[in-house]
Order: sequence, then structure tokens, then C-alpha cells
Amino acid sequence: MAQDNNNNDRSSNAGSASSNEALTPLPASRRVFGWHDHAALWFSLGVGLLVMQIGAYLVPAVGTRDAAIAIVLGSCLGAGLLAWTARLGCESGLASAGLMHATYGSAFARLPVLLNIVQLVGWTTFELVVMREGTQAIGQAAFGPSIGSAWGGVLTTLLWGAVLLALLAGSMVKLVRRFVSRFGLPLVVLSLLWLSWQFATRLHAKGLDAFWARPGDGSMGMFGALDLVIAMPVSWLPLVADYARHGKRGTGGLGSAFSGTWLGYALANIWCYALGVMVVSVAEPGTELVTALLLAQGGLLALGLILIDELDNAYGDVYSGSVSTHSLLPRWSVRRWGLLLAALCIAFALVLPMHTLEPFLLLLSSVFVPLYGVIIGRLGSGQSVSVGGARKIDFGAALIWIAGIAAYHALAKWTPQFGSALPTLAATFALAWLSRPSARSGASALAQSRG
Repeated sequence: MAQDNNNNDRSSNAGSASSNEALTPLPASRRVFGWHDHAALWFSLGVGLLVMQIGAYLVPAVGTRDAAIAIVLGSCLGAGLLAWTARLGCESGLASAGLMHATYGSAFARLPVLLNIVQLVGWTTFELVVMREGTQAIGQAAFGPSIGSAWGGVLTTLLWGAVLLALLAGSMVKLVRRFVSRFGLPLVVLSLLWLSWQFATRLHAKGLDAFWARPGDGSMGMFGALDLVIAMPVSWLPLVADYARHGKRGTGGLGSAFSGTWLGYALANIWCYALGVMVVSVAEPGTELVTALLLAQGGLLALGLILIDELDNAYGDVYSGSVSTHSLLPRWSVRRWGLLLAALCIAFALVLPMHTLEPFLLLLSSVFVPLYGVIIGRLGSGQSVSVGGARKIDFGAALIWIAGIAAYHALAKWTPQFGSALPTLAATFALAWLSRPSARSGASALAQSRG
């Protein structure tokens, strides 16, 4: 069994924070990620058909120019939040659940941890559905319509589910360092380059001026588009510390976690959103994204490589969900919870319709933007409450988060032209920073974890 899974199993026998891997700082001996590992992981996680689909939503609504501005600005801001949280995870050695405990108190933190588990189950189910439908589309193009039948959908779902279960039985660290960094990243970059060349050539043939001047239909404003772009990186916020905590210690390690996460995710997010915009701009009206990709020269191979890369998104969701579940019920190891959650997601993918992506993304954003506005405001300066300490509930942090959720929805309803994500993030961050506990005689959670 892999080293990190063995360590998971050793920590599964008691319910105290000291035996709870998610709430205990990761020791230096298990911190092996460098800059390349952080960048490769988050570039790979940032690539996906779901991101391209959101890009395809933007152009009809706001037009090409505003979509481009929203993509670049929203991706850089969202990736910056990921990078800041990655630095906190690397500095403290705590998983995401540990950061929530440090901010909200050991009792109240169970609520956001539980919400995170629910969203990760939903994301994994989405990923399995996307991989199934993509595989069916490839199969229909290569072998005929039989692959597109209901039984074909069941078989492809079970196939991807079996691969996911096999990956979860191994080591997360080895998967990132040996497969994602060395093999997966070059292949997915080549596929994105090929597809970008194909659709850029078609855009040039149709006229770049007309493409760039294409107006929106007014169904979404500029700030609404920005909210939608930011929602994708924000959905990864509750996961990033689960991986960044494996970053090497020291000033260089903290910088590697920050810059690697930011650059890797921002580049992938901008690229995939932009590719979605290009695809929808040259495809015939009503053509689905997967179908349009398959119609490109070499699209069958390129889509196949992207689907393989999509698998690490599902893996990332389930692994992080298992770490969060382990933080609540530590008697089961991270590996065992991962296998159980994966089986649950496979069952959901077989029976649930999972095609309404935009409302799901915005609902998640309304919860996790203020949640991490408070976490970054409280922990970003190095001062924090203790993990598993005397405080069960930090009422100030909890009230700011709840008020932030209400503010997000109120802004979306009454002032949609100004957006919701950025004002809510700024307000919750400022309130959390101003109300952070003053330095106590004892060391903070982050300071304790350094030692």
C-alpha cells in the first residue's frame, strides 16, 4: 500500500484532533510538492469540458469583447483566491477542513465541511456524466449509434467509475507527481493546442473582425458574466488546501504553492473558457460542444485526451471529499471514505439528470465566496483561532459568513448589474480582517503548525 494511504490508516482509530489527519498539520517528511507539482496539478484541474461549456454560455449573452474581459479578469481574480488559500494550506499544513475549524470553531465548522462534501459529491457526479456523454459521442463517431443507447450509457458510466475507484485505491501524491506532472500535462497541452489551432483557423476564415465585434443579446451583464467566470475557480476553494498542504516547507515552498497554483489554474481557465467561446462562435446554431469538438480535424483524439484529463477532476473532487468526511468521522481512513463516496457518485450518475450547470455554479459561489472571504480575512495575516481549541463557535466569523450569503443573493436579485461575487468577497474579507482576534499569549494555529 502507498505510504500516504498507510498513514491514513494509522490515523483512523480515534476521534480526537490529534488522530484526525484532516485536522492535524502534515509533517515535513510528507511534504514533497514543488512549484512544478502545484502548477501541473492546477493546470490539469483547470482543464475540462465543463469550463468550455461555461465559455460557450458567455458569448451569446454578453458578446465577444465583454466575454474576453470577463474571462481574463475573472480567471486571474479567482485563481488568485485559490493561490492565497494554497499558501495558507502550505503554511499551516492543514487540510481545508482544518482551516474551517481554525476560523469558525470546532463545532460550527462542521456545517461548511458538510456543505463542501455535498458540493463535491455533486461535482463528481457532473464529471462522470460529462465523461460518459463524451465517451458515447466518441463511440458513436467511431463504432456506430449503438454506443449511444441507454445500456451504452450505463456501461460507460461504470467503466469510468471503475477507473476512478482504481485511482482512489492508490496514492494521491504519486498520482500527481508521476502521472499528472510527467505524462498527463504534456498530452492535454498538446490537445488544447491542436483544438485551438483548428478553431482559430475557422474563425480567421469567417472573419476575425466580425467575431470580435459580435454583440450580446443582453441576457447577462458584464458583472454577471464576471460572477459566472469567478464561480468556477471559487468552486475549487474548499479543495485547494488539501493538496497545497503537501507543498515543501520554507519561504520558497510557500512561494511555490502560491505562484504555481495561480499560474497553473489561471492559464488553464483562460484557455478553456476562450476555447469554448471559439467553438460556439464557429459551430452551427444548436450544435452541442462535444459534437462541435468531434467535427474538428483530429477532434476525436483531442477530445479523448481531454476526457482522460477530466478524470483527474473527478479524482480531485472525491479525494478532497474523503478528506473532509474523514475530518467529521475519523474512524474511517481517507482512502476508505474515498472509495465509498466514489461508489455513491457512480450511483447518482446512473440515475440523476445533471445538465443544469449555471444555477448550480452560482449557488455554490454564493456559499463559498463569503466562506473563504472570512477564512482569508482571519488567517491571511497569520493570526487565527486554534484548531480544536476551547472555542466551539466563533460567532463573529459565523455571522459574517451567513450575512455574506444573504448579501450575495440580495445583490443578485436587486443590483445584478454590479455583480455579486466581488462585492461579497470584499465585504466579508474586510469585516473578517477588522474583527480578527488580537494576538494572544499563545501561538496561533498557523504559528503552532510551523513548529
